Amino acid sequence: MKLIIVKNYDEVSEEASKIVIDQLTSHPNSILGLATGSTPIGLYQKLIEANQMKKISFKNVTTFNLDEYIGLDMKHPQSYHQFMYHQLFSKIDINMSNTHLPKNDINHMHEHAKAYNDLLSNTKIDLQILGIGSNGHIGFNEPGTPFGNETFIVKLEEQTRKDNMYFFNSLEEVPEYAITMGIKNIMRSKKIILLASGIEKSDAIYKMIYGDVTESIPASVLQLHPNVTVIMDDQASSKLPK
Repeated sequence: MKLIIVKNYDEVSEEASKIVIDQLTSHPNSILGLATGSTPIGLYQKLIEANQMKKISFKNVTTFNLDEYIGLDMKHPQSYHQFMYHQLFSKIDINMSNTHLPKNDINHMHEHAKAYNDLLSNTKIDLQILGIGSNGHIGFNEPGTPFGNETFIVKLEEQTRKDNMYFFNSLEEVPEYAITMGIKNIMRSKKIILLASGIEKSDAIYKMIYGDVTESIPASVLQLHPNVTVIMDDQASSKLPK
């Protein structure tokens, strides 16, 4: 596991963008695994800039997102379909037919999980982008999730919903369920970068890197992956040994 510690969020985004840009320069037809939430927004802005400056192209890139809320209309402003469209896809030269997010209507959620898992089983992600929750989750794999899980429906912990509440008007508006890639799907990726910023991530970062590999800290499984880079700012890394 390679650790990169920088001063602040902007530098986290910059370092991550270098890795993604290098990936797309050397392999223009890469398959990327994408994350949502506030953490990757800075990275996506830098990729948009690189695309507009003709440094990279997404024309031959395929993407798979980690997760999506269940029961939230895909046109809802806080759905991850809308997040990805507004934060990245609408501003780059990607073919939208090459972008993949799980469908999420509540009446067919288990069928959607199986369909998305079938897609993932027939591909291999070249570079997976991850954030980390304050409770150590990756994707929406909450503490206690079996490491062998593939794409599944998860009931979100209250802490996760609170962490995501700033996207909504109240906690009651935050969906209780989501569809997510399982840890087994994530671990199949050839290369992983995990981004972390802020003091609220410091406990999870320490446990991920130096704690036991345990399902109570889902991100700790990344210790077992052969090619992981963790990019974090001073606050997120503040509990690591100096």
